[in-house]
Amino acid sequence: MSGDGQRPEYRLLAELEARFDRLIDETDALVATWQASNASAWSFEHDTADAAWLRHVLLDVWYQDGQDGRATRSHVGLVAADESVMEAVARVNATKKAFAALLAEIRREVPSLIPEIKAVLPFRHPALHEHLRGTGLARLHLKQCWRTIPLAEAPVARVRMAWYASGRSIKRLTVREAEQKLLALDSEAPHVRIQLRQLAGIPDGETLAQVQSQAPLMRANLFYREPLEDGRSRRAMNIALPLFVPSPDGRLPDHNLPPAHPPATRTRARRRDERLEDNAFLPSLRVYRYR
Repeated sequence: MSGDGQRPEYRLLAELEARFDRLIDETDALVATWQASNASAWSFEHDTADAAWLRHVLLDVWYQDGQDGRATRSHVGLVAADESVMEAVARVNATKKAFAALLAEIRREVPSLIPEIKAVLPFRHPALHEHLRGTGLARLHLKQCWRTIPLAEAPVARVRMAWYASGRSIKRLTVREAEQKLLALDSEAPHVRIQLRQLAGIPDGETLAQVQSQAPLMRANLFYREPLEDGRSRRAMNIALPLFVPSPDGRLPDHNLPPAHPPATRTRARRRDERLEDNAFLPSLRVYRYR
């Protein structure tokens, strides 16, 4: 990289390394602050929710063998937090946001740096890296680095958790966009040519839908002790990391124990995807026509 207004590659990498270092240091500080507060915590997957557990789940930033790069591991739990702990969480989240912003800039400007980043950053922290020796898990999972730690903005009376197993993201596509995506696959492949012909047979102005099924996730319904300033008394949020709840006395709010596994069948009524045809119009892209 060169030229006016563009930073050289080494500068971007050095800046990202500095933000990664800050992220690790602030996460360690957050765990130490929570441990010193003697507050309670609960883990969905583990019998013990102590400082070692909290450090492990907040610093779980690795690919596992065979893991889909788009998938992230979740660590559901609740952590009672006094003011100093909540401030420490806010600092970690701000650093995660800055890390993600710089990463997005690198993806735009120098995408060739990404594999190096995944391989190089872990070695800056031997302690982080030690338990991975011999396991082949030395690559960073960048999304797991920057995902936000969930926190409740006010004291909570109770938390009700439930699996949400029917998520689908639906993205609208024009015929032209669908064509470009097909051409990007392999326009000489017979199955792609068939789909290009099908696409050519519909009106240019038709809107299509690209559907992505989402992995089951845990959703928490928070019921606040007092209504918030805007009048809301509850909030629903997805939790892939432990949820920190303000608690001056260090105790957790009342909470349920959700089933160990998500339901095998769809639990919510079908809504907007009812308007889609049953069979994919362009199977290679998971693209459907509207009814």
